[in-house]
Amino acid sequence: MQYRQLGRSGLLVSELCVGTMSFGASGYWETIGGLDESAAQRLVDTAIDAGVNFFDTADVYSHGQSEEILGKALGTRRDQIVLATKVRGRMSPELNDVGLSRKHIIQSCENSLRRLGTDYIDLYIVHSFDFVTPLEETLSTLDDLVRQGKVRYLGCSNFFAWQLMKALALSEKHHWEKFVSLQAHYSLVARDVEYELAPLCEDQGLGLTPWSPLAGGFLTGKYPRGGKGPADARRSKEEQNFIQLDEDRSYAILDVVRRIADQRGVSPAQVAINYLLRKSPVSAVIIGATKPEQLQDNLKSVDWTLTADELRILDEVSQPPRLYPKWMLDFTRLDRDNPSMLL
Repeated sequence: MQYRQLGRSGLLVSELCVGTMSFGASGYWETIGGLDESAAQRLVDTAIDAGVNFFDTADVYSHGQSEEILGKALGTRRDQIVLATKVRGRMSPELNDVGLSRKHIIQSCENSLRRLGTDYIDLYIVHSFDFVTPLEETLSTLDDLVRQGKVRYLGCSNFFAWQLMKALALSEKHHWEKFVSLQAHYSLVARDVEYELAPLCEDQGLGLTPWSPLAGGFLTGKYPRGGKGPADARRSKEEQNFIQLDEDRSYAILDVVRRIADQRGVSPAQVAINYLLRKSPVSAVIIGATKPEQLQDNLKSVDWTLTADELRILDEVSQPPRLYPKWMLDFTRLDRDNPSMLL
């Protein structure tokens, strides 16, 4: 296992982060089978033995059960771990128990600390933007938590580029702690983040931590074209609606992934994860598993590296549409052999 800085912070994290959304059996996971404490313990032990020091959860995962189970599984090893959790979602019917208000953030942080069995959170992530609460209220509250020692670093997830840049500018203006990372949806079949968010992260020094690197299991190759896949597959109808795929394009990408995997003697999942590890400014890729063999296979993705030619082939087959103003910038780019052609 190799380790990287989380953005430009001094925090070192393993290239792979274990996501624990599957820990617990409440809500979504109640219907498809989440992991109990024993099964979660095996996954945590396997990951730590492989050198993983980065674990990600959220208060809304199984309505707090994920945090409780992860905290117990880490036990006395907690101080060796970079522990991330999130705040934003509704946690009860109580009117104010949702969002990024000062009230909800403080209350949620205290509850997460209790469930995790710790007195500090390494990386506290706002799960998505709050269009109701003033951004100044959210950022000043997060800054307070850092100054109190309850939180060490701040991150965000699922932001538009303008929202993230506005937050960074406000933090700079008021001398508040800035976000050091962005957790975003990113995979070979979903490279939207490369339009604006990834360049923003690189420019501003944030570490990018992709979630769903296997597109809800699609890039494992276990879903045949026109078929339903194995009976125990996790990609439910709800998940398929959540992670939208262009079928023809996605299977064309998967065909190339499979070909490289066969040539390498590795799994398609390893190819998909290894690809993201080669992309800047990725600090760590978030992997999730419900079975030990799935986790063990994903962990092997750091044992080898795609060649420049393989990376180029994957880039070409998965190239996202050129949205405006990208196509205009390409049209007006400098012709190095004829600078007078610059418009």
